[in-house]
Amino acid sequence: MDILRGLASVPGSFAETGTVVTIGVFDGVHRGHQLLISKAVDTARELQVPCVVMTFDPHPVTIFAPEHAPRALMPLDERARHIAELGVDALLVIDFREELAGLRPQEYVDDVLVGYLGAKHVLVGENFTFGRDAEGTAATMAQLGERAGVDVTIVQLLGDGGVRICSTAIRDHLSGGDVALATDFMGRPFSVIAPIERGAGRGGKELGYPTANQYASDTAAVPADGVYAGWLTIIDDGAIDGDMEPGVRYPAAISVGTNPTFGDARRSVESFVLDRDADLYGRMARVEFVGKVRDMVKFNSVDELLDNMARDVQTTREILGVA
Repeated sequence: MDILRGLASVPGSFAETGTVVTIGVFDGVHRGHQLLISKAVDTARELQVPCVVMTFDPHPVTIFAPEHAPRALMPLDERARHIAELGVDALLVIDFREELAGLRPQEYVDDVLVGYLGAKHVLVGENFTFGRDAEGTAATMAQLGERAGVDVTIVQLLGDGGVRICSTAIRDHLSGGDVALATDFMGRPFSVIAPIERGAGRGGKELGYPTANQYASDTAAVPADGVYAGWLTIIDDGAIDGDMEPGVRYPAAISVGTNPTFGDARRSVESFVLDRDADLYGRMARVEFVGKVRDMVKFNSVDELLDNMARDVQTTREILGVA
């Protein structure tokens, strides 16, 4: 998949051959996003033209109402990775501040979709908005598309058990610690990606539970404070000093939150990788959350902490199905 940054990077061949386009932030690339993008890919294959996903970085809400900006479910490079897996030909990343802000819906369709992308078919979700002050809707896109000779398909939002699958619902489940339901909506475990740093963590070699400590960005979503079962993967290249390898998922007991027992005020993600011993400082890691073990508790002593950590590890093994 080609990654195009800005309209100036769009190849002239798109306007000549035509494209199929779908548009959205696609934060989390959840099951609803996957349905929409897959329909676009299928349509592009039928028309024998490239499939282009147009997305935005940063999130447009951070520009117009930063106080209401949602916490990101995944960084742009992760969005790109999952979108590429769906068979998309090109990902067009737009900085809304520089290229689309102020465009009226008619200009958006004529100048961007037709002019730059040569869109033959556009697919959008039923809650899609576009143009200055979000005055354009999915219905507006259909009307303007008809005038411009562009087919438009409006895809209904995906539902599950009467609940619409959307990024907001996933954030709500994460804030409540329900990583299992967030996983169901996303179609994969929710993950945090950040470098491993040194920190005054809940576990250490002196306690027998050395942890890989990560501090996610203030703008990134993380699950509610608590202990979780999941997987840790080192995602950068280079040999690891110890008995781990890059690109391999290892079972881990994961603690999220501040450190109430030791007085650490920073909110962190700390992973105790089961049955492994390796130096991971400075490495980039993906931590996937599978199930919740317990809420966060302040213990009265180190012995009480250690007893609970032993139980956490056992529960983690049971949730992940590892011996």
